[in-house]
Formats: sequence, structure tokens, C-alpha cells
Amino acid sequence: MLYVNILLALTFFILSSIHFYWAVGGKWAFHHVLPTNEQGERVLHPKNRDSVIVGLALFLFAVVYFAKTALFNLSTGKDMLVWAGWIIPAIFLLRAIGDFKYVGFFKKVKSTTFGKADTKLFSPLCLAIGIAGILSNILQH
Repeated sequence: MLYVNILLALTFFILSSIHFYWAVGGKWAFHHVLPTNEQGERVLHPKNRDSVIVGLALFLFAVVYFAKTALFNLSTGKDMLVWAGWIIPAIFLLRAIGDFKYVGFFKKVKSTTFGKADTKLFSPLCLAIGIAGILSNILQH
């Protein structure tokens, strides 16, 4: 389980770093990660602070999985790790399922740049994170 938790922690650290990069004005891949309608208009208009908030959440998720590696002794917060260990995978499984219109495996708008990237990368990544998080919980107890 050590390797699954390390992989999850590294994944969340990388994702949080990308969000912080966007928060300070980075443009790399930014136009590929926001859903658009069929006319190419964005359906979300995040502000820099939104990227910071998501980046902080992803960083905290990284901390949770790093704490679960037991590479350091965490004397308090074990109950929090158990709860977070179920909430985080649930978030990503719900994201993989999606909103049934623009996001997730069951989206209707699939032919946009985001729709294609979501089908090939984002939704499978969310599903993998969700499954890995559940495995981490089941095999750790």
C-alpha cells in the first residue's frame, strides 16, 4: 500500500502545482482544461483565487496520502485520515461520472477540445484516483 499512497501523494502534488501555476498567470494547457459548449464558449470562468483554492485542496489531499504512507509518525489526526481516505476517492469518482452534460464519462458534449481531453485523460485519471484511494483504504485496514 505504500506505493499506492506515494503515487497518490505525488499525483496530487503535481496537480496542485499546476493549479498554483495557473493562479499566478501560467497559460500552459489552460484552454484545454475548461469545459466549453458546442459553440466553443467556456461554461466556467474561474478566477485566480479559484485556482488557488483548488490548488490548496489538492495539496491537502497530497498531505493526506503522504501521511498514510507511515513514512513519518502521525500521532494525531488518524480519524481525519480515515474520513479523508473515503471522501477524497468519492470526490474523484463523482468527477469521473460527471455532470451528464460537459464533464465526465457520461457527458453529452464530447466533440469539443475539452470534451476530447476529458474522455482521454481527465475522467480516466479521476477514475484511477478514485479506485486507488479506495484500494488504499481497504488494504490499509
